[in-house]
Amino acid sequence: MSAPDPGLLALNTATTRKRWGLAQAIAGCARHGVRGIAPWRDQLHEMGIEPAVQAIRGHGLTVTGLCRGGMFTAADAAGRKAAIEDNLRALDEAHALGAQCLVLVTGGLPTGSKDIAGAREQVRDGIAAILPHARRAGVPLAIEPLHPMYAADRACINTLGQALDLCDALDARSEGGLGVAVDVYHVWWDPNLEGQIERAGKARLLAFHICDWLVPTRDLLNDRGMMGDGVIDLPRIRAWMQQAGYAGFHEVEIFSELDWWRRDPDEVVETSRERHRRCC
Repeated sequence: MSAPDPGLLALNTATTRKRWGLAQAIAGCARHGVRGIAPWRDQLHEMGIEPAVQAIRGHGLTVTGLCRGGMFTAADAAGRKAAIEDNLRALDEAHALGAQCLVLVTGGLPTGSKDIAGAREQVRDGIAAILPHARRAGVPLAIEPLHPMYAADRACINTLGQALDLCDALDARSEGGLGVAVDVYHVWWDPNLEGQIERAGKARLLAFHICDWLVPTRDLLNDRGMMGDGVIDLPRIRAWMQQAGYAGFHEVEIFSELDWWRRDPDEVVETSRERHRRCC
């Protein structure tokens, strides 16, 4: 398979967040010729929305997504209402940035609960509540399934198939505004992945996040690998995405307390560019 287009590389700012704020990440992307950026909301709030908009536009960057919305599950109605209100604010922020999507990490079990089916119902209800606003804002919702190890505390939607079932249930007529984010760290292991990517198709594939799975993994949250350092068959998954019609950015998202967060972010971004060409 041919090397990926370097113009499709994007930086998720989680990759450099320990050393760079959002303003530094924007400038770093421009300096290294990275054309896409995906901010996290905490860094966006620290910089300010209007200054961020101006800096991103000034450097000609594309906002591939805003991280993150979701976290719909809660032990009571007040908590669920607060989550919906926060997601509506996130959609307004994504609209201001011109983001291609709002990434949804759905939330795990409510405190004190063992009812995962009920948690998934809360997720469905939460997405249904914000979908009309997403359509008005022109910001699609990208449901990101997380690895099953996060089912209890971060995301009770754990496979691409589950995420697409939600899309079909809430957008049965394919009116738009709802799709999925495919993060290789979370879905590479799924024996049904190829078929589910094909099922999603161009209309539902909203984001593609890349990194690698290390063996051994020393921390299940914060020890992601740089592309090429682990066991994920990145070219194969990229091929499946392209065959299904995805032509968007390849967003590097690396949580790495023990390695990449300790390095000079300029080195991290330049290494990402080289590994994207060589390993993806």
